[in-house]
Amino acid sequence: MAQKPLRLLACGDVEGKFDILFNRVRAIQKKSGNFDLLLCVGNFFGSTPDAEWEEYKTGIKKAPIQTYVLGANNQETVKYFQDADGCELAENITYLGRKGIFTGSSGLQIVYLSGTESLNEPVPGYSFSPKDVSSLRMMLCTTSQFKGVDILLTSPWPKYVGNFGNSSGEVDTKKCGSALVSSLATGLKPRYHFAALEKTYYERLPYRNHIVLQENAQHATRFIALANVGNPEKKKYLYAFSIVPMKLMDAAELVKQPPDVTENPYRKSGQEVSIGKQIPAPVEESACQFFFDLNEKQGRKRSSTGRDSKSSPHPKQPRKPPQPPGPCWFCLASPEVEKHLVVNIGTHCYLALAKGGLSDDHVLILPIGHYQSVVELSAEVVEEVEKYKATLRRFFKSRGKRCVVFERNYKSHHLQLQIAQPGAAYFYVELDTGEKLFHRIKKNFPLQFGREVLASEAILNIPDKSDWRQCQISKEDEETLARRFRKDFEPFDFTVDD
Repeated sequence: MAQKPLRLLACGDVEGKFDILFNRVRAIQKKSGNFDLLLCVGNFFGSTPDAEWEEYKTGIKKAPIQTYVLGANNQETVKYFQDADGCELAENITYLGRKGIFTGSSGLQIVYLSGTESLNEPVPGYSFSPKDVSSLRMMLCTTSQFKGVDILLTSPWPKYVGNFGNSSGEVDTKKCGSALVSSLATGLKPRYHFAALEKTYYERLPYRNHIVLQENAQHATRFIALANVGNPEKKKYLYAFSIVPMKLMDAAELVKQPPDVTENPYRKSGQEVSIGKQIPAPVEESACQFFFDLNEKQGRKRSSTGRDSKSSPHPKQPRKPPQPPGPCWFCLASPEVEKHLVVNIGTHCYLALAKGGLSDDHVLILPIGHYQSVVELSAEVVEEVEKYKATLRRFFKSRGKRCVVFERNYKSHHLQLQIAQPGAAYFYVELDTGEKLFHRIKKNFPLQFGREVLASEAILNIPDKSDWRQCQISKEDEETLARRFRKDFEPFDFTVDD
């Protein structure tokens, strides 16, 4: 069965005209049916009085659709975006954050970059730097499996976007826009790229992401710039479109070229335009190495590059994993980690027994680097997390057991996937039946909710174990449980070469 497309709306500068925007959205939905998301680029807040916004902020009025917005583009509106990692601004209105990747439950992948370009240090709170753009590219583009992203949201136009394309009207794309955004679009290969700020509508002809006769065919990119809400010239500020997430599409269908496709505007004679020179090359850092004698099985741990450590005398060193800003109980290199609870180590992730677990085989999947939530993980880390989950499901099934995976991104600093979207707090559950449950946390969410539900009489019927602090055992007993788990898990260990 063909995947049902998502129905999305994109909007240009709202500039505080919330009633005009949301009334228009209501009218569209009444006529054409409901849409799944509204994505806003450009200036969401304006210089108008806050009375209208207060009605949404206090709940007197409500956005009719889940709305995601970019952050400030000037000092005047920085005050509205208190959390750089994103937060809920009002019911149904969420600030994505300064930069990052939002992955919906459908698999739709949206990359966002808030603010305007700045090449000066320190970078203002309403701007992005070359380093910000480099980090986004590194998060996604460094894996061989990377093909592109579904949607890119920026406020500034990309510089040179008009090259080889249809006229952009009064906007001179050789002078206007951000070269850093051009570089980001070149690397990320979005299927749709939305921008604003220029107070005009421009839908560029789709462009190729490959060089004809030199590279395999890739999907095309559509760039759409949107005007400001309620503009007197009635220029288009709202754009409706349908999209099936890239990861769910047939490869041949994905790379079909539109009849009006043009050359890539950011290339010259098959080469990337010199815009990339503004972005410093990522600095290679020495790798973090972890030495743990986890088992006595004859075999070799894979090198951190995924190759046999003896296959090359000079294996390539990986980049250093993200480091915590302070002490972290879960970063593998941290002295706070109780390393006797570690039961398996992969290239990017590791397994550890839970402290005061609900059962003897209650384990955590943790990234080696410091990440707060799944949505912040790079593609290669996500891949290994999924591999661990699949392996653990097989492991527990072989022992006549079932498992539940849950994550709480709320008042937590290091990602912990427990086996027993840049941003917003959430609680996420995966059942071994394939069902996935997602809940947006607003406030006052019980920190031990997942554990309390599993320990309840309706599920495991061990209510006395709902508080992990009441379930702690001696270090000696923890070591015994860890040894037992390592031995039992050994036949399923994908991190060891035979």
